[in-house]
Amino acid sequence: MARWWRGGGGFLQAADPPAFRRNSTSGYHRTIQAVPRELAGCRFAAKERAAGRIPSVVLTRGQSGAGASNKQLLTTDAKQIRELLKQSPFFCSTPIRLQVRAGPGSAVVLQSGTVLPIKVKRNAETGQIMNLVMAWAEKGSDLKVDVPVVFKGEDICPGLKKGGYLQKIRTSLKYLCPPEHIPQKVEVDLTKLDIGDSILTHNVEVHPSVKLWSKDDTTPICKILEKEPDESEPKTEVADVHEVPVENLNK
Repeated sequence: MARWWRGGGGFLQAADPPAFRRNSTSGYHRTIQAVPRELAGCRFAAKERAAGRIPSVVLTRGQSGAGASNKQLLTTDAKQIRELLKQSPFFCSTPIRLQVRAGPGSAVVLQSGTVLPIKVKRNAETGQIMNLVMAWAEKGSDLKVDVPVVFKGEDICPGLKKGGYLQKIRTSLKYLCPPEHIPQKVEVDLTKLDIGDSILTHNVEVHPSVKLWSKDDTTPICKILEKEPDESEPKTEVADVHEVPVENLNK
């Protein structure tokens, strides 16, 4: 059950993390089907995409020290991945099952477990999915995750009703999370914010095992300004949640 708390004149809600066996979580009851691949390189990848498949990689913790990781080469079905992206707006912060089968259409399962999608690389011009990177979400290890920030209540925000401007400073927050407690998103409720109010990262309350990656917990997430900043001022870049890299770390 989600909890509410007051911070900076408004309210924040951290979305409940998906449980490992919770079938109701969007996309979580689904399983990514993959097959092993031995080849790599641009030509092979182009052939895979032309055949409706996506060159994919799953990372696992290495055995040779902190930070080391092993890459497992896989191929996934482009149609299935597109459907999962369409159904899950928080694809890169939602653990999902992965089955590695012996070959296309094979009933033999070589490997099965929970993974976290960490990067979906697209063609900048066509939007075609070029590559998919995942990490095994192993119990006992932590994942560095960019959790998307969702702003709600703009239509009834007191400061905005007075003509103020919502400055969105952070579109995601980076946390170090055990796989079973990854929050899909953090919701920022703007319904109590007036002009001059702001929300800071330390106002967000998450599961005790989830730790803010940055040592500075006073970074503002958003502010209600009196007016929109001058267009000549540099704007904060907004990251695509499907393109944000997430790092698998040894605990």
